[in-house]
Amino acid sequence: MKYQPSKPVRRKTKSKKSTKKITPGMILKYSFLVLFVSFLVTGIYQYRHGFLYYLGFKTNKRIEALTEKKGKLANLRIYEILDRHKDKVYGIDVSHYQGEIEWETVEKENPEFPLHFVFVRSTTGSNGLDTEYKTNWKSAKKHGYVRGAYHYYRPDENSVQQAENFIKTVKLSKGDLPPVLDVEKIPNRQSMDSLKNGLKRWLSIVEKHYGVKPIIYSGESFYTDFLEEEFEDYDLWIANYSFFEDEIRKEWLIWQFTDKGTVKGIKGNVDVDIYNGDLTRFNELVIK
Repeated sequence: MKYQPSKPVRRKTKSKKSTKKITPGMILKYSFLVLFVSFLVTGIYQYRHGFLYYLGFKTNKRIEALTEKKGKLANLRIYEILDRHKDKVYGIDVSHYQGEIEWETVEKENPEFPLHFVFVRSTTGSNGLDTEYKTNWKSAKKHGYVRGAYHYYRPDENSVQQAENFIKTVKLSKGDLPPVLDVEKIPNRQSMDSLKNGLKRWLSIVEKHYGVKPIIYSGESFYTDFLEEEFEDYDLWIANYSFFEDEIRKEWLIWQFTDKGTVKGIKGNVDVDIYNGDLTRFNELVIK
């Protein structure tokens, strides 16, 4: 028998554990995940009462009167805002975009969501007149609402003519709200300095005519970016529909918190506004 040498025993070497390299892409991915979870948790906590309403555990006749559908996710924010501002005064603002309003219905068919004031668009630019202004202006007062008129400012048109257009159209009387200047667009042909000078002229002419300081209406970001430094002495009516904005700020006189409201008697959506105070304080705002 031939001798066969035994094969050498190979020792198994421990394999090195593979270490996964952390890449910038992974860091970004996990950072995004953490951010998303934080966003979700914050949102649920912030609108926890709204979620209970959405899921059917709570009812709120005020929000059901103001919104089209109970199941809409967007109603979470509206629910929270209404719930947190029970002591405030509510109103709407209207223009020809709402078409022909059934004011009798608005007055009598919305008991769950009482409205106290209505802002009516009167004029636009140097010669524009809102086609529903005269009807809305008379009807708002006839049906018991405190009314106010606003002018939509066109940046590239003459400011003096715009002021004259408003004055010629709007006759304010005792019990009405101060005049409002609506500015929300940057100019195409003039500089921002020229726009600001034009706004100052409009405000000065209108204040002198009516003997009351006007209110400025604008989007929150537009006002902050372009107007805040030079117009901080004026009362503000601010539009802000941000999901994370659920409390009226102390520097806002009026907050337009949604453009998705529904009111019986008005076709389609309507802007809804909160006055930053109770009814007693609101009555101090009107023209004496």
